[in-house]
Amino acid sequence: MIAIIRVRGTVNVNYNVKKTLQLLRLTKPNHCVIVSDNDVFKGMIKHAKDVLTWGNISEKTLKSLVEKRGKLSKTKKVDAKNVDQITKMILEGKINDAEIKPVFMLTPPRKGFGPNGVKKTYNLRGGLGNRNEDINDLIERMI
Repeated sequence: MIAIIRVRGTVNVNYNVKKTLQLLRLTKPNHCVIVSDNDVFKGMIKHAKDVLTWGNISEKTLKSLVEKRGKLSKTKKVDAKNVDQITKMILEGKINDAEIKPVFMLTPPRKGFGPNGVKKTYNLRGGLGNRNEDINDLIERMI
């Protein structure tokens, strides 16, 4: 599973990138979605790479994300007893059957995205691009 986090806004962004962000349900900065690892989503990530950061999410991080930031409706949070079941369904790719909202609203990360902010890639110590397993640390700082 891939966790995708929107890092930047859409001022001066191409219309096609905005449309891709809408299709991914990333309408605001610091929103996160969990998607399966397939070519369709990889193409969408590649298209909007200048406003996103992404990586492979671990089961432990996904469980804490569902427990602390998962919502069943606009105001109703996930019960502690259902966290394991919902996490298992998300890992199997059945996020629609889990009856959980597909978007997780996160806070800005403690200690920031990196020393160079959100205008540089992760390889250049910034906040954008592929983080692989380091996305788990970022999500923990944003929960």
